[in-house]
Order: sequence, then C-alpha cells, then structure tokens
Amino acid sequence: MTKTFTEFDPAQYLTSPAAIAEFMTDALETGDASYIAKAMGVVARAKGMTELARETGLSREQLYRSFSERGNPTLKTMLAVMKALGVDITARPHTADGRN
Repeated sequence: MTKTFTEFDPAQYLTSPAAIAEFMTDALETGDASYIAKAMGVVARAKGMTELARETGLSREQLYRSFSERGNPTLKTMLAVMKALGVDITARPHTADGRN
C-alpha cells in the first residue's frame, strides 16, 4: 500500500489577527530563535511580502532574509512586522515549572 502525502502550508490558515497571534504565540513559547524567525516568515507570506514591505518600510529582500530559517531579525524588524500584522508581543511570568 502506497501512502500519499500532501504539502501543508499553514500560511493559508492565517487569515485573521487572532489566527496570527495564536500561531506566533505557539512559536514564541518554543524559545527557539530560528523556529520563531521561520514562523514569522510563514506569517509574512500569509500577509503578502509586497504589502508587508510597503507597510513596514522594509524591503522584500530584507523580510525574506530576516524571516528565513537561518534569519536573525532585529527587534526593530520584529516590532514593525508585528504592528503591520495587527498583533502585539506580550510578556507574562513563568510558572514554577518554567512554563507559561
């Protein structure tokens, strides 16, 4: 029996600020910088790189580079993109077991 797999692109499901916020919250909770950058890339693709570049004043190339798997976006870039996406980054205290 042969199994068939299809590509899953989460960007297709990131159609609202609430969905984007939930997706990014999950990514941020991993604490893995490369995973967070890649997740931001998925969100940026969902919004559209050209539109996001226009709204943030950053170039498309800079966005692609910053939010690639090997990207390392600056805090300034992250904040500009999150604002353009209509979501905020928030902080909350860790619980005793180290989790939020």
